[in-house]
Amino acid sequence: MAPPHGDKSAKVKEEAAAAVSSVDNRPISTILFIVAMQTEALPLVKKFQLTEDLNSVFPKGVPWVRFYGNYKGLAINIVCPGKDPALGVDGVGTVSASLVTYASVQALQPDLIINAGTAGGFGAKGASIGDVFISSEVAFHDRRIPIPVFDIYGVGSRKALATPNLLKELNLKVGKLSTGDSLDMSPMDEASIIANDATIKDMEGAAVAYVADLLKVPAIFLKAVTDIVDGDKPTPEEFLENLAAVTAALDRTATQVVDYISGKCLLEL
Repeated sequence: MAPPHGDKSAKVKEEAAAAVSSVDNRPISTILFIVAMQTEALPLVKKFQLTEDLNSVFPKGVPWVRFYGNYKGLAINIVCPGKDPALGVDGVGTVSASLVTYASVQALQPDLIINAGTAGGFGAKGASIGDVFISSEVAFHDRRIPIPVFDIYGVGSRKALATPNLLKELNLKVGKLSTGDSLDMSPMDEASIIANDATIKDMEGAAVAYVADLLKVPAIFLKAVTDIVDGDKPTPEEFLENLAAVTAALDRTATQVVDYISGKCLLEL
C-alpha cells in the first residue's frame, strides 16, 4: 500500500532538510567573489596571488575577467564584468552583475559567493567614509511596479547568509543594502531607500542576491563606503576622491573574511 500523501510530503521535506544540512556542514572549499570594478579587485588578486584565466570558462567574446588560485586551502575565484567593449569603462550595474554571477555559478559551482565592492552610505544611519559593512538584507530601490504583488517582486528583498560568528570576530558594521542602476539618487529612489531601511546603497548587490537565491548558493555582501549620500559633497566627486583609500580598506576586510572562512563550514560562520 502506498503511504498517505501527507507522509510522502513529510519524507520529501525531511530529505531536503538533510541535504541542506549536509551541505552546510561541509567545509567551504570554493569561494566566488563578484566584484564590479577591476580597481576594487586587483589588490585582492595580488594578495591572494591569483592568476588571470586566459582560457576563459565564459562564452567567447564576452569581456568578463576571472582570476583564480588557491589560498589557505580555498579555491578562490574573483570575477569582474570587465570593460565595456565600446566605451572601455567597467561594466557596473545590475545587468552585468546578474550575467556574471549566473555564468560564474554555472561554471565554477562555488560553495559561497562574496559580493565585494564600494557603496554610498547614509550618515543619518551611522555610515562614515571608509566603513566596511556586511549586509544583513538586500533590496532594489528603482524597480517601481505599483501593482499588488508585483510591487513586492520589484523591491526583491532578500536576506544575506547569516554570519554571526564572523561578525563577532571581525567586529564589522551591519546594515541593509539597497541597489539601483544610478549613481545619483532621485527623490523617488530616496523614498524607496528609506522604505528599505537601508544604510548603504550600491549598483549590484540585489542583482547578485537574486541570482544566488535562484541557484541556491549562499551569499554575503561586503561594502565599503566611498561617499555619504546624504552629505554635502556631490556623489561623483566624493566617490572618485575616496575610491583608492576605501578600496584598500575593503580589501583588508575581504582578506580577513577569507582568513576566517578557511577550514570552516557555512554553519560555523
